[in-house]
Amino acid sequence: MSESYAGRAPLRVLQAGAIAIVLAAAPYKLFELDRYFVPKELALHLTALVAIIACVHGARRLTLTRVDTLLAIFLLLGVISSVVAENHWAAARAIGITFSGLVIFRAARAVAGAGWRWQLLAALAAAIVLASVTSLLQAYGITSDYFSLNRSPGGTFGNRNFVAHLGAIGTPVLIALLVRARRTRGALAACAGVAILAAALVLSRSRAAMLALIAVALVLTWGIWVAQHRWHDARVIRRLSLAAAFAIAGVAAAIWMPNALNWKSDSPYLDTVTGVVNYHDGSGAGRIVQYTTSLKLAVAHPLLGVGPGNWAVAYPRVAARSDPSLDRDDGMTSNPWPSSDWIAVLAERGIPASIALGLALLGLAVLAASAMREASKLEEFLPPLVLWGTLAATAVVGCFDASLLLAPPTLFVWALLGALATPAATRMSLQISTATAPGLITVGGAIVIALAFALHSTAQLASMEMFSSATTTGAYVRASMADPGSYRIQLRVAQIGAERGRCDLVRRYGMRAHQLFPAAPEPVRMLGACGVKLKRR
Repeated sequence: MSESYAGRAPLRVLQAGAIAIVLAAAPYKLFELDRYFVPKELALHLTALVAIIACVHGARRLTLTRVDTLLAIFLLLGVISSVVAENHWAAARAIGITFSGLVIFRAARAVAGAGWRWQLLAALAAAIVLASVTSLLQAYGITSDYFSLNRSPGGTFGNRNFVAHLGAIGTPVLIALLVRARRTRGALAACAGVAILAAALVLSRSRAAMLALIAVALVLTWGIWVAQHRWHDARVIRRLSLAAAFAIAGVAAAIWMPNALNWKSDSPYLDTVTGVVNYHDGSGAGRIVQYTTSLKLAVAHPLLGVGPGNWAVAYPRVAARSDPSLDRDDGMTSNPWPSSDWIAVLAERGIPASIALGLALLGLAVLAASAMREASKLEEFLPPLVLWGTLAATAVVGCFDASLLLAPPTLFVWALLGALATPAATRMSLQISTATAPGLITVGGAIVIALAFALHSTAQLASMEMFSSATTTGAYVRASMADPGSYRIQLRVAQIGAERGRCDLVRRYGMRAHQLFPAAPEPVRMLGACGVKLKRR
C-alpha cells in the first residue's frame, strides 16, 4: 500500500470529523451548555476512534518524537491527577478531550506526511467558515431549536465567543490557502471565507478573538515581509490586498446591515473595540480576580493540581463570597471552566504537566522557525509560518477564555498543528513495530480508550434525552443511571424526593450530587432536612 493511499483514509476521517463537530448539537434546552458540549465531544471521540483505525491500517510501526514524548507526559500526568481528583466523572471527561485531541494531532501529521496536507487544511478552514455561517444565520433572524438565545449569535456552538475564537484560530490557514490558490475559483472561495469570518467576529463582539487576531496579524505581517524580501512574489501582495478588501466588506456589512441582535449599548461594536483591554471593571476585572484566586489552587496543589475538569469543584472553597465567578444563587461557579486554558492547566493538572505542554508547543514553534530559515521557496515557507500564527491565536485566546478545554477548538487546533508540523517535528526518538506485543497493546489500548470515551458521551446524550422527556420518578432515576456524573440530574432526582417526602431518594441522590460538588449548598440543605448532617467542604 502506497504512503499516499494510506494517508487518504485518515484524511477523510478528519475531514468528516471537522464538519460533524461544527454541526453537532442537541435540542434539549434544559441542558443549556451540555446540549452543545456533549454532542461535540461525541463527534471528537468518534473522529479519534476511527482515525486510530484508519492510521494503523497498513502501518508497520508507531513512532514517538520528542514532541510526542512531551505530550505523552502531559497526558500521563493528567491521568494520574484524575485518579486523585474529587470528581472522577469530570476528570474523565476532561482527559477524554485531551486524549482525543492528541490522537487527532498524530493522525493529522500522518495525513500531511502522506502528501495530503493542503487538502486537510482546506477542509478544516471550510468547517471553520461553516461555523461562522451558522452564527451569521442566527444573527440575521434564522431560528432553530439547535440555536441558543443565550450568548447569541452562537449558531450551533451556543455561544458567540466560541465561534469567534475558532474563527481567529482558523484565520492564518485561510490566508495561506488564499495566497497559494492556483485557480481564481479557489482564491475567491478563500476571500469569501475571510469576509464571513470578519463579519462573524464583529457580530460576536469577542474581545479574546480580537486580541488573537492582532497577534495573528503581527505574525503574518512579519512572515510576509520576510517572504517578500526573499522571493519578491507579486502574487502575495495582490492576494493579501484582496483579502483585506473582502475583510473590510465583511466588517462593513456586519455593522450596517440590520440584524436580529438586541445589544444593550447604543454603540456595541465601538464599546467592544475601546474596551478590549479594559481590566479595571466588568468582565476584565472579574478575570483578574478569577486568575488570582485560581493560582491559589495551583500553589496548594503544585504537583498534580486539583484534577482535570475539577476547577469548578475546588474553586468555591478558595473564592470570596463576592467573587464574580460565583453564582450568588447556588454558590457554585457560573461556568464549569476558568476563563483561561493556561490557568486551567496550572490549577487542574499541576506545574509539571504545564511545563510538559509548554515545552511541546515551544518545540513545535522552534522547529517551525528552523524550517522557515531553511525554506527555499514560498511553498515551503507557508506551513511553518501558519503554524506560528495558529500557535499565536491559540495562546492569546487561551489567556482570556476557554479553548483547548472544549471539544471543537481541541479538534481544530491539534489537527492544524499536526498538519502544519514541519518534517523536523517527525524525527523519531522511539519506534514500536505494530507486529510486536508492545505495538499491539498500544494500538489496542488506544482503540479501547477512544471507544470508552465515545460510549460515555453517547450515554450522556441518552441521559439528556431521557431527562428532558421524563414525567415520572422512575424516568428521572433511569436518566441518572445513564449519566452518574451529571450534577444537574442527580440533584433533580433528590429535589423530587424532597417534594414528595421521599427521604430515601434525597439521601441517595442528594449524596451523589454532594460527592460531585461538595461545595454546593443545595444538596447539603436537602440532606440535612432528611437527617443527614454534612459540613460544606
